[in-house]
Amino acid sequence: MLTAFARAFKTPDLRKKLLFTLGIIVVYRVGTNVPIPGVDYRNVQTCIDNAEANSGLFGLVNMFSGGALLQITIFALGIMPYITAAIILQLLTVVIPRLEALKKEGQAGTAKITQYTRYLTVALAILQGTGLVATARSGALFQGCPVASQIVPDQSIFVTITMVITMTAGTALVMWLGELITDRGIGNGMSILMFISIAATFPSALWAIKQQGSLADGWIEFGTVMLVGFVMVGLVVFVEQAQRRIPVQYAKRMVGRRSYGGTSTYIPLKVNQAGVIPVIFAASLLYIPALIVQFSSSTAGWATWVEANLANPAATAHIVLYFLLIVFFAFFYVAISFNPEEVADNMKKYGGFIPGIRAGRPTAEYLSYVLNRITWPGSLYLGLISLVPTMALAGFGANQNFPFGGTSILIIVGVGLETVRQIESQLQQRNYEGFLR
Repeated sequence: MLTAFARAFKTPDLRKKLLFTLGIIVVYRVGTNVPIPGVDYRNVQTCIDNAEANSGLFGLVNMFSGGALLQITIFALGIMPYITAAIILQLLTVVIPRLEALKKEGQAGTAKITQYTRYLTVALAILQGTGLVATARSGALFQGCPVASQIVPDQSIFVTITMVITMTAGTALVMWLGELITDRGIGNGMSILMFISIAATFPSALWAIKQQGSLADGWIEFGTVMLVGFVMVGLVVFVEQAQRRIPVQYAKRMVGRRSYGGTSTYIPLKVNQAGVIPVIFAASLLYIPALIVQFSSSTAGWATWVEANLANPAATAHIVLYFLLIVFFAFFYVAISFNPEEVADNMKKYGGFIPGIRAGRPTAEYLSYVLNRITWPGSLYLGLISLVPTMALAGFGANQNFPFGGTSILIIVGVGLETVRQIESQLQQRNYEGFLR
């Protein structure tokens, strides 16, 4: 492993890409600590120190922003508007024929969809930035903090517009930095920034568990959490690498005097085909009732029930509904992202077939059958992994953003594996051994 790292830095072009990526990461981390104009930074720090900042309504978004959201910095929104925009465009591709046609046009169509994603990202950043500023002004961002209503001392229209514009510009800058990493660095830029945002919260979360512990000055709890983390990482790596390989045979065909085809390949169907998207969908959907209660300030019976059940991560109703939503969205996302009929038609067009299965509709039905069979264990795995923060809440008194929670581990392992693969492929192109021997 160390030899592979040394060879990576000895290769001039690869070293340049790695250093460029590290430089962008440093710029991103600096931006997550620069407060926007109009915010009283001392009051923000007071509320973060005294309140359970990470257990509030905005805990998920705060994790994706690397802790910048609750500090109300220029990168407070992080990459969440871009992620949301990309997911929306992907879902609309199935519904809108124009987007589906663009997707089939190849690189030109993909570039057009990317442009639409950028426009939608800016629009979502304006919307989310306005919501964050309104929440900060009302004092609802830090419930229970005595100076929460003084985070934004000047609540004039000019200051409010300036704050929204600053956060929107910060989101556009983050999007640009991510694209720079993709073009000139290593790995997918947005995934790398997401990885850094989540990893940046690990040290403080682990140290907080150690300070809250009571056995051997907290070191027993700290060691147990680290052990659980290593086990979870191993489990996630095992499942993320698992796939069902469906063999495909291409028949030989003569074109003039040349023979084409006759090769064997396979279609890799991952056990976790949906990735982390179902977890994000389920968490976002569960936050909507709590958000309505928070802004309505209602004390009716339904509001009390929502706060006691849906807004409480340790409640039985929250756990059951969260698990069922993850399973549902896993099947939903797989259904819209993988089209068995399209795959079967492409195979038939190029003379491919699955041994023992007729081309055309029987192939599509077989692919759909296999996909449904492997999606069940994948969805159940996602649901169980995502319940780890709840078990941590009960066992260690940690907040719902437990450092080794399902969402964070899934993203970190997935991005880490993909980045290592890219570095390894470039090393192997230069006749070097990679990281995985």
